[in-house]
This record gives sequence, C-alpha cells and structure tokens, in this order.
Amino acid sequence: MIRVTRINNHSILLNSDLIEQIETVPDTTIALTTGQRLFVRESADEILSRIVEFRRRISAGIPEGNTNENE
Repeated sequence: MIRVTRINNHSILLNSDLIEQIETVPDTTIALTTGQRLFVRESADEILSRIVEFRRRISAGIPEGNTNENE
C-alpha cells in the first residue's frame, strides 16, 4: 500500500496493485483496475517512487510499518 493525498488534502492508503495508469492532465489522475479514478496532489514521478519503495520493502521482507519516510 502507498499513501497518496487526494485533492481535498485527505490522505489515503492505496493498493498499488490496482493502479492501471497515471496521468497528469493537469492534476494527477490515477485510474484503477476497478474503473475508479482518483485525483491526487502527488506527481506521477512521486507515486512511481512510492510504488518502487513499497515493492523493495516487500521484497526485502521489511514489515509495512517500518519505514523512514516522512509522510
């Protein structure tokens, strides 16, 4: 799961496996495999970085709560 911030400043945890595509038009829009679209404050590059970091932690066997991210 990755943390993203909706346009209304509410933070949510998102299952990154459900992401189908990310667009920036001009707001960042995340299209999910469920058909839902989320508008978020983070850039596409930031979301990608969070997904990569999440998958690295999973591969290394590090529990999800153990992170040095300042979110």
